[in-house]
Amino acid sequence: MYFRVTLLERGQRSSLVIEAPNKRAAAAKAKREHPKAVVVQAVETSAPVEEIFKKIGKDLKRFGKGKIREEDKISTIRQIAVMTDAGIPIHDTLEDVANNTTNKRLKEIYHTLAADINAGKSMSQAITPYSEEFGHIAIAMTNLGEKTGNFPESYHKLADILENIRDNKAKFKKALRYPMITLTAMAIAFVILIMLVVPKFRAIFEQFHADLPLPTKILLNLEYAFSHYGILILTILAVSIYAIIFLYKNNKDFKYQMDKILVHPRFYLINRVIFLSSMYNYTLVFGELTRAGIPVSEALDTAVDMVKNDYIRSKLETVNANIGRGMSLTEAFEQTGLFENMLLQMIKAGEAGGQLDKMLEKITDYYNMRFQDIIDNMSSYIEPIMMFFIAGLVLLMALGIFLPMWDLGRAVKGGH
Repeated sequence: MYFRVTLLERGQRSSLVIEAPNKRAAAAKAKREHPKAVVVQAVETSAPVEEIFKKIGKDLKRFGKGKIREEDKISTIRQIAVMTDAGIPIHDTLEDVANNTTNKRLKEIYHTLAADINAGKSMSQAITPYSEEFGHIAIAMTNLGEKTGNFPESYHKLADILENIRDNKAKFKKALRYPMITLTAMAIAFVILIMLVVPKFRAIFEQFHADLPLPTKILLNLEYAFSHYGILILTILAVSIYAIIFLYKNNKDFKYQMDKILVHPRFYLINRVIFLSSMYNYTLVFGELTRAGIPVSEALDTAVDMVKNDYIRSKLETVNANIGRGMSLTEAFEQTGLFENMLLQMIKAGEAGGQLDKMLEKITDYYNMRFQDIIDNMSSYIEPIMMFFIAGLVLLMALGIFLPMWDLGRAVKGGH
């Protein structure tokens, strides 16, 4: 994330763009770079153009080094937890894990971590530059392990969290596979039918110079467009998709608006999947950090980094700010408009009874239950949409071909 930090030094204002995980970190970084200046404000902004090109270069370089699979990352984290639990020094553990992993990128990272620790850095200092590879939760759990002195337990818990998130992603992708394959096959079949069948009827229709019905005109126009501009249409479609993906990854304003649209009630099913998965990840990490004794403010900052949807994230970022203004956690959560009244009552009871971590665990289970229900019944939710889409294509094809044929048949009989 990038923030435009406004500074006041000797009566003069200046601003600079800083990359940081949150506003507080951006302000702290600006203060370190300009110790005599006063930080006026830090506002989230889009990445500078030069940073976008640097990011593209880094992505290409990282792609050339190999992608880190979730299974490999979780496996190595689990190994670190087991080996450090057995009393093996962290440096030796990292070297052993680096030598045993088959992932080239992870091998390189772990060798670098081992070298940094050998040079006197702590594990948290060494792993921070690799937040993109490991995620903010890994940084937080590493800090937790060092603060509590129980590094193995923190990494066991980290592996459990990452496994849970990975399994939910896998279930969601699996649930979408069948409907996506079906719809793609239907679309391809429809295009093939238009390209092969419609041209044969075009010649017949043109001979009679009849006034064609709307479905037939649609089919003829589609066939003409595919025949004469097929490559151009595919090129425009591919470029549009690439542009949307690129802007989504690199333009904060565009990503925010897209994320806001995706969670709108009109986006059937998609909005619930995104909302429930985001809230599940948020409450899961927040609850685990709170249970481990991390201060609420720090736990909230780390948990919000687990939310990928910027619209939901912007609402959750207000929680820490409102707590700083004197609100209780329950009031701050209520201000977001994201939590149901039942959940707010549970959080209030947890705050009052000193059992916030247990209530957060129950809330996490609630979000997980609702998310799993959607995933498990994905086919039944999507089937009506698929049937409507398929029926529409079949109806368009049937009416487009047979309606004018019936009219022609009646015209021929009337002529006799």
